[in-house]
Amino acid sequence: QVQLVESGGGLVHAGGSLRLSCAVSGRTFSIYGMGWFRQAPGKEREFVASISRSGGSTFYGDSVKGRFTISRDNAKNMVYLQMNILKPEDTAVYYCATTTVAVPGSSARYDYWGQGTQVTVSS
Repeated sequence: QVQLVESGGGLVHAGGSLRLSCAVSGRTFSIYGMGWFRQAPGKEREFVASISRSGGSTFYGDSVKGRFTISRDNAKNMVYLQMNILKPEDTAVYYCATTTVAVPGSSARYDYWGQGTQVTVSS
């Protein structure tokens, strides 16, 4: 069993920044590719970013490219999402998830999910 706990969400003005964190426990963190997803009210879940086991490969959804950066610290069992130049349309609940795919993209199967953290961007 794997547990994921997201943190760092909050309310920010448009143009601002937030850094989300995801703490992973339960099994060896380095065996997992990791992803961030988000879901806004009334909308489908959307892929945001993913990172390979080693951290050497990253992928981003088109709507966040150039603004968001995913990273991981395997020594601390943590994955991060640095979000810059935030827009009101970034408002959503953000979730981190694990996958056994070594170099995951948006279409990988993600097995374990956190409970989510709310990000609200005001205009």
